[in-house]
Amino acid sequence: MVTADGDRLLQTNQRGRHDEDLARAVLAFARRHEETLIGGGRPIEAVRGFSAAGYAFDAVAATAPAVHGHHRAQNPGLTTVTYIVFPAFATEVSGRESLEEAQARYQKMLSPAEIGREVVPFLKMSFDNPRTGGGSTNPGRALAYPRMLRQEIPHLEGTSGGFVEWENGTGEVWRVAWDGEWVLSGAEGERRGMSLDEILQFGDETLRA
Repeated sequence: MVTADGDRLLQTNQRGRHDEDLARAVLAFARRHEETLIGGGRPIEAVRGFSAAGYAFDAVAATAPAVHGHHRAQNPGLTTVTYIVFPAFATEVSGRESLEEAQARYQKMLSPAEIGREVVPFLKMSFDNPRTGGGSTNPGRALAYPRMLRQEIPHLEGTSGGFVEWENGTGEVWRVAWDGEWVLSGAEGERRGMSLDEILQFGDETLRA
């Protein structure tokens, strides 16, 4: 489907199971919101408010040519004007992704062409655990799967000097550490006296925000 100005192409892909009605709905939604989706020049963007019968998707996302690279081998001229749009979950896209982060999300983490896929909330985290020797190798928070958050937090128990820090799709940042008890800190200050289950539940809830 071409954009309103006729200069760009909105394309959606499906792999495995195919649903023509869903594809049409995604393209129609993208066309109505094309200025927000592709007009801002971001490598990846999403608009909330999408719905389709039988699916839990609540947004449509769009990726810029530099992110998806489709048609590059056979028709590179088409690549530069093509934006890939796909049904998404609002929690999957922050709108603040760098080009490299958008490429990682689209090409490796989201499986956007699979219409039966599970949600993969946006998450960036860093951690250090002196007891296990585990920790981030990057200088700041990096993209991660939610399972990593649930995996690393319990390992902090009984470990002084360790931490897990994470950022969700809205840019909120939290940090959890062990100081004889669980210590959770964020924009609202510090909280103590929480159980491990409460900490993990809180982490899950932040990723659904």
